[in-house]
Amino acid sequence: MSAQDEQFQAAAPDPAASSADDGMTWWYRWLCRIAGVIGGVSCAFAGLWNCVTINPLNIAAGVWMILCREFANAVSARADKLRPWQKAAFYCGMAVFPVMLSLTLTTLFGNAVAFATGVLYGLSALGKKGDAISYARIHQQQKQMDEEKLTGALEGQAL
Repeated sequence: MSAQDEQFQAAAPDPAASSADDGMTWWYRWLCRIAGVIGGVSCAFAGLWNCVTINPLNIAAGVWMILCREFANAVSARADKLRPWQKAAFYCGMAVFPVMLSLTLTTLFGNAVAFATGVLYGLSALGKKGDAISYARIHQQQKQMDEEKLTGALEGQAL
């Protein structure tokens, strides 16, 4: 191997290591990224449309939406280092503020995809669903404990 190949391998992230960190599959990670891109574009267009008005709150919400898109681009360079719950808080918080500032259809629909991206990241922060065998085992143990408590209570009443 040449020195250039070694540098390339050292610089390239290991996909298995990054997916093991947050528990996201590759297709879910791409779904979140694509939703983030679409959410940013919809925020920018809706923000621009929101600025074409005389209402100062609409203009402020539109400027916020456009600036958040630019801020999201800067953060996306470091987004792989953030945990899924941090990404969820970022996207949802970024999407809720303009809607609270000026509740119009433009701000609502413009931020809906960005908020949905936050929801996707939030769902990934919850983790994978357990398998049926482990749930059945836990249920069986709880059932046995309940039966033991019930028989112990009945024996205590009989004395």
